[in-house]
Amino acid sequence: MKEQPTGRGDRETAFIAQLAACISFVSFFFCFQHGDVLLYGDAVAHINIARRVFDSLTPGLLQLGTVWLPLPHLLMIPFLLSDSLWQSGMGGSIPSMVAYVLGTAGMFRLVRATLSFHSAADIATRIAAWSAAIIYAVNPNLIYLQTTAMTEPVYLALFIWATVYFTEFAREMIRDDPDANNATSSLVKCGFCLAGACLTRYDGWFLAAVMCVVALAIAWGIKPREKALRGALAKFVLLVVAAPTLWLAYNAIVYRNPLEFANGPYSARAIEQANASRGVPPHPGLHDVPVAFSYFLKSAELNMAEGNWQKFWVALLFAGSAIVLMFERRFWPLMLLWAPLPFYMLSVAYGGVPIFLPAWWPFSYYNTRYGIELLPAFAVFAAVMIHFLLGFARNRNAKMAVVFGMLILLVGSYTSVWRAQPVCFREAWINSRTRIALESELAADFKRLPKGSNLLMYLGDHVGALQRAGIPLRQVINEGNHRPWKEPSDPEGLWEHALADPARYVEFVVALEGDPVALGIAKRDLHSLVVIHTSGQPTATIYSTHRFQR
Repeated sequence: MKEQPTGRGDRETAFIAQLAACISFVSFFFCFQHGDVLLYGDAVAHINIARRVFDSLTPGLLQLGTVWLPLPHLLMIPFLLSDSLWQSGMGGSIPSMVAYVLGTAGMFRLVRATLSFHSAADIATRIAAWSAAIIYAVNPNLIYLQTTAMTEPVYLALFIWATVYFTEFAREMIRDDPDANNATSSLVKCGFCLAGACLTRYDGWFLAAVMCVVALAIAWGIKPREKALRGALAKFVLLVVAAPTLWLAYNAIVYRNPLEFANGPYSARAIEQANASRGVPPHPGLHDVPVAFSYFLKSAELNMAEGNWQKFWVALLFAGSAIVLMFERRFWPLMLLWAPLPFYMLSVAYGGVPIFLPAWWPFSYYNTRYGIELLPAFAVFAAVMIHFLLGFARNRNAKMAVVFGMLILLVGSYTSVWRAQPVCFREAWINSRTRIALESELAADFKRLPKGSNLLMYLGDHVGALQRAGIPLRQVINEGNHRPWKEPSDPEGLWEHALADPARYVEFVVALEGDPVALGIAKRDLHSLVVIHTSGQPTATIYSTHRFQR
């Protein structure tokens, strides 16, 4: 018997989305009022990469750069057309907030549709679906991240909905009387979600590869006469392959290296090699898969709870997975939610991607937020466990005990996170203090310069100073104002010309110790106006080229 769509399910999904939207708005305005939206340096960078696509001396899609995938930046552009939304950072937060709401609705639909496999959703299924959505929506770390321009909320929404549609496709395919229209529609929608995920984070490439293999395995038994399903499978594969191919082609054409994002000068691997040359010890888990596994799983635990509460979530994660594997194999598509674990495990071990945790060496915060990628797995397998226990409960009191037990775990663990402050917030705050101090001083000095002045500045590290001062990026000659396919430098590039003769192009030069501008003007006769010393940051100097006095 097929499950028939019900108005109740649609109403509940809409209600869940409305609740998530309320949480999103309230949390954003709280963080905005406390100045926490732009704590992450990466969030500031994402906003300004999107902004310079149209606000630049050389505008265009080439300003998207490499390393970071383009979709989050493209989604931000319409909101960053407003100067106020750019300066405040609000324009970068909007896509994350929308994604948070969509991800929450997706969690509800995923669990409800999966657990009501052969019949309409009963009370146990509805409780499990609500539990998964609530565990996801009220997670303190996700609540903070969705107020920022970070890419995790957007990726999570695409990841969840890809799993929703793939699950619906798989469910149709294993029925005795599959509905070809539903199966083809779900598979194509999954393909679009995966394509978006592949253009958001590299996690999506691994997820897409896994889903492609599984989809092909499922489709192996498709009868020749089922042409619609074969066509849908072809569209699915083309969509999934197109996104990474597009990015590889972009890198090949623009940078003359299809793997520029992976081994270029701004890649994680290059940063790791630069750190090694300075005598920095290798990060934990390098070439050590078990240690890499431990660090990623621990980061996931930190994103769920503090202290002993973490053990309960890990137990639910593994117990729910065991139930699917041993007793409820019809729910097997849910195992796709484990995909972030092998991806990050391999990335830490062999991809030059470090994860630093406050409780383990080197006792600091870096990429701790990556653990949020396992939040859907924690939420869903906890819901599976609830559904399983409710099925065994013999009376109402036993069922109430299961529900209250989950409620106690949820409140206790998330309260522990709020008391300690969410680890993603701590990561952002601790790593931003010296950067924000320098950028605030730079911004204050920028405001004292004559209005409309042109600057020469390397934007790779402290573009936030210009954002704070409200100086349009089109007034700044920077490293993006050249043709990247001209290596090692562009002889006709505005960036190279300005470095060679600053006085010809700009009124002021901003140099930070060791950056390309400081190295490029080392022997130039420029007048130093301001020197800024900030603990933990390179010395910043603002020079006058004297052009404005002519």
